[in-house]
Amino acid sequence: MERVKLDFPAEAVIHRHPLTVRVTDMNYGRHLGHDALVSLLHEARIQAFAALDLPEWDMHGYPSVVADLAVQYQSEARWPDGLTIATAVLEPQGKALTIYQRIYQADSQQLVATAQINQLLIDLATRPVEVPEQVKQALSHARCG
Repeated sequence: MERVKLDFPAEAVIHRHPLTVRVTDMNYGRHLGHDALVSLLHEARIQAFAALDLPEWDMHGYPSVVADLAVQYQSEARWPDGLTIATAVLEPQGKALTIYQRIYQADSQQLVATAQINQLLIDLATRPVEVPEQVKQALSHARCG
């Protein structure tokens, strides 16, 4: 079986967000379910952008949508594990933001999953637009290594 392999760009981290696995995040295998993982990624991503005054629904005049999501699972998380999600954003190129997120156990630093998201900024007619210079500047000043 060919596995997805994602290289997390640690030098591009803009935010770290603590979360706890909730009992409602558990699946039948009694660990963090993939649907809940996507929700936790979204929460951490929106917190990262909000910290830069860049809400996903108004990035300097443009809303954003997720175009692609890839997840590489490395270990399990269970209720009530404390997690940290690091969000990294590559230098914007063209019409999308390439966002990486790394989820790890807060206490042991054990890696749980790595994700890559391509997020498009769109105009009101839902066409992709260039990433605004203000967004690029906010992201370049936020790197926390």
